[in-house]
Amino acid sequence: MAGSDAAAPGSFGVSESGAPMEKLRKRPDFLRAARALRQGTAGFHLQARPREDGHEVVRVGFTCSKKVGNAVARNRAKRRLREIARKVLPAKGRPGWDYVLIGRAEATAAREFEQMLRDLDWALRRVHSQK
Repeated sequence: MAGSDAAAPGSFGVSESGAPMEKLRKRPDFLRAARALRQGTAGFHLQARPREDGHEVVRVGFTCSKKVGNAVARNRAKRRLREIARKVLPAKGRPGWDYVLIGRAEATAAREFEQMLRDLDWALRRVHSQK
């Protein structure tokens, strides 16, 4: 890809505040997020936690259990979650926070995309007001 700006491994873009966004990949990071703030919506669950490590990176992870369906259904649900995160987190995510989006059976793949964008915006406002 000559001339293209390839993202660094683990990079997920840049937020509007200029903070880079990265994917969560390690199990301990997901477990720490599970013990922190959470908010359910009709299409997915959001877990969020402020990190104390001083890094201004916004990190985001995605997961779907087998309750969501077979591998094809889980991958489709995760693609949708990645896309709503890509559209909403740069503007609404806070630097230094970890976010995990968890797919819900039947709902993540079937819910209207615009409604899922509104759900994530609402869920972020709720978890940020809980801190």
